[in-house]
Amino acid sequence: MSRRTKEILAKMTLDDKIYHLEQITTATYLTKGSTYKVITGPNSKLKLDKEMIYDIGTSLNLVGAETMIDALTNYLDKSKSKRPPVFMQDVIHGHRTLYPINLAVAASFDRELARELASMAAKEASLDGVGVTFAPMVDLVRDPRWGRVMESSGEDPYMNSEMAKATVRGFQGDMGKYNLAACVKHFAAYGAAEAGRDYNTVDVSERTLREYYLPAYKAAVDAGVKMLMAAFNIVDGVPCVGNKHLMKDILRDEWGFDGVVISDYGAVEEMIVHGACEDKKEAALRAIEAECDIEMMSSCYAEHLRALIDEGKVTEEQIDKSVLRILDLKESLGILDNPYRSVNVEESKRVQLSPEHRALARKGAEQSAVLLKNDGVLPFSKNVSSVALIGPLASTGKIHGSWHCGGRAEETVSVYEGLSKLLGDRVKYAPGCYVEYNSEDESLFDEAVELAKSSECVVLCLGEHQDYSGEANCRADIELPEIQYKLLDKILEVNKNVAVALFTGRPLAISRLHNTAPAILNMWMPGTEGGNACANLLFGNAVPSGKITMTFPRALGQCPIYYNHYTTGRPKLLKDDLNRVLYTSSYIDVPNSPLYPFGYGLSYTTFEYSDMSLSAAVMKSDEKIVASAKIKNTGGHKGKEAVQLYIRDVKGSCVRPVKELKGFEKIELDVGEEATVSFEITEPMLRYWNQKLEHVSEKGEFEVFIGKDSTCVPFAKFELI
Repeated sequence: MSRRTKEILAKMTLDDKIYHLEQITTATYLTKGSTYKVITGPNSKLKLDKEMIYDIGTSLNLVGAETMIDALTNYLDKSKSKRPPVFMQDVIHGHRTLYPINLAVAASFDRELARELASMAAKEASLDGVGVTFAPMVDLVRDPRWGRVMESSGEDPYMNSEMAKATVRGFQGDMGKYNLAACVKHFAAYGAAEAGRDYNTVDVSERTLREYYLPAYKAAVDAGVKMLMAAFNIVDGVPCVGNKHLMKDILRDEWGFDGVVISDYGAVEEMIVHGACEDKKEAALRAIEAECDIEMMSSCYAEHLRALIDEGKVTEEQIDKSVLRILDLKESLGILDNPYRSVNVEESKRVQLSPEHRALARKGAEQSAVLLKNDGVLPFSKNVSSVALIGPLASTGKIHGSWHCGGRAEETVSVYEGLSKLLGDRVKYAPGCYVEYNSEDESLFDEAVELAKSSECVVLCLGEHQDYSGEANCRADIELPEIQYKLLDKILEVNKNVAVALFTGRPLAISRLHNTAPAILNMWMPGTEGGNACANLLFGNAVPSGKITMTFPRALGQCPIYYNHYTTGRPKLLKDDLNRVLYTSSYIDVPNSPLYPFGYGLSYTTFEYSDMSLSAAVMKSDEKIVASAKIKNTGGHKGKEAVQLYIRDVKGSCVRPVKELKGFEKIELDVGEEATVSFEITEPMLRYWNQKLEHVSEKGEFEVFIGKDSTCVPFAKFELI
């Protein structure tokens, strides 16, 4: 804590301090009218002193430089202290220029790309006056029914950790005027909601919590993240925002995090609904004891902290610690010297949606897309005589993704616009059907079928509406709508040269699509430049290189499904996967294996792995082993390959997963080019949390895998001695 912030604290009254711990919406301070609407939860009826709200420490949901100037000018004019607030916003996958959803960015297997994209978003948001972004979201997810999988990096703790570090570095940089303070969320295990239903119960052992769910938060903390958000859910029966073991024992004491902790939207008061607190007074007590510094959109602190101090249940020193953390955040952002910080109306207009930013967003979309299937259809020739563009997602800008912040559908390049820019009037469009999930309207079929019949090739844009994923958008059925399958069948009757461009915010259970469509290019929700990226990929100006970081199930009943599972005592062997085998851990109506495994993704070229080797067969704890493989581009296109390293601990005092991702490197090879990729294996990489909650490695045998996805087989073993 700096001398300056301590001096500011010394001049604050107790009421000043308490109100500094509250957060309300920026709309409260606007004088010029606003189209603002609450998008992140119930609009709570806050019991706040109307004068004191101009000394509240932070504000959320800000979009636009002019909006920020209006709100801040009004705030400072009416504030007694003249202490500026920090404006915070959900800058999740871009600000005005949107890049692909986070699940897609992880599919790029490119740390530097993730950093670049976050840095771009930070610049745009900072010019609009945003100081903190509620990102990255690093919740590990295993159930695609959960709507917020689109915000995550998927099902693997190593991948989540790597993307967490890259994103924090991108947002925060050197904390200059074009950077944001990052807020890692949602601590902890929010992605483990039962049945994939948002806000639902989380019930995991502490060993599982530490082994799988905590590593990415810890990685963000180690990367210097300035802020952390407590989750809505319970952990071990206690709501996170009031969970002292989680928030104080682990986060503060064990990890040494001394940044700002904020509740999620209304989560402090929701402890009453959980059944953990009798009333708002007890909720305030539980949250402040857990060292939650900011209460977002409920007023338990404002209403009850003074009384709790008077009763001796809370000390003013506890309040001071939280206020100092917030003041230090403000100092690191520079707003104590300049409340308006980097806001600049004219520069914002110049930078946002600039050609440079659009080019980076397009690069992100091209490298995140995953080619799921290709029976020799793609890439289409750019010399094609005619293209039928069909589908409910073919001519809309609403493919930029949920959590689109300041992004706008009308500024997003649709697939129709992208293909028309590339191929001109050779592209003709027919919608084919409507995107609504329950639509049964086949009235648009005939036009689409006639267009397909008269065209050389067909691009069929299928998928889910972008608002079917994101917060509170969970699905019990993750198949495509029946109307889309009917449309596909009709098109294939008249033209077999069909590629499906799939738009989705989550893995889908699309076995039927896989069995029917000649080619499937998963574009996810690709952001502002989605249409241009899709056109480039379909017609060979770009080569797909993305690989999924969340397993696609064959059927919904397999969920949750993930690659790094345990074997069980009665495993069904892979060689028997398509057959029914009694008394094994299996289904009678579907194989155990997924439709598409973790790490899977095709290319327009092929890569051959050879000469896999280990530098030694024995390793001491203070030594390292190098695992290597040669990768050669054996196809006809220059392309990128995400080379993946997996390790299996063959036997442990606690059972270990069948394999675990421990490294990856993305390389680019020209036709015929070969490269050697090497990974260092060290003892810390072999550690896990045992039954005594000790983070240890155990002597014994380990298997090593290098390959193109999580189905790769071991090529060598070594012994840790």
